[in-house]
Amino acid sequence: MNNSVLQLILNAGIVVKGVLLILLFFSVVSWAIIFFKQRYFARANRESMQFQRAYHSSRDPKNLFRITKNMSLSPIANVFKSVYSDDTHRDTGEVKRQLRRYETLESVKLEKYLNFLATTGSTSPFIGLFGTVWGIMNSFHGIGTAGSASLAVVAPGIAEALIATAVGLAAAIPAVIAYNYYLSKARQMIIEMEDFSEDLLELFRGANN
Repeated sequence: MNNSVLQLILNAGIVVKGVLLILLFFSVVSWAIIFFKQRYFARANRESMQFQRAYHSSRDPKNLFRITKNMSLSPIANVFKSVYSDDTHRDTGEVKRQLRRYETLESVKLEKYLNFLATTGSTSPFIGLFGTVWGIMNSFHGIGTAGSASLAVVAPGIAEALIATAVGLAAAIPAVIAYNYYLSKARQMIIEMEDFSEDLLELFRGANN
């Protein structure tokens, strides 16, 4: 079976081969993003849990800042670092503006590369379909040239063409699943970050009273 599929790919026309190469690129990059985001979210979540434990056990800003020095991926730790100052008696309006700005930056980092997964999921099936349509057109052209419409003449060309659709779906399905999963994780961490920002703002308000 594997040899026959490989043989069909090797015998495919230049356009179908080009389509398969494009789909291979989308698939490889998508899987690279999937593995990268898995490690990214796992580490970010681990750092956030560690920071939250420290934050709830001690509200000392200096101690918390010292802890966050080894944290680079946790959104809530990065937000805290962005507004940290030895002077806790600061204008809450300024702090709020800083928090909103850094919340946006952290949100962008969480959702980075997810657009490529969405693009892969939405376009790969159509790219594969284009390869299939082109391959079937060539098959019908071959029928006209050979003057025969027997299964032996038609089947290889159609099988060759359908490979493009199969590869397109193989690239799209994991990308769509990963996009939905990681987007959900990102939004969950964004909500957590926004809640923490409100808590942090209350801390600054309390220090000013």
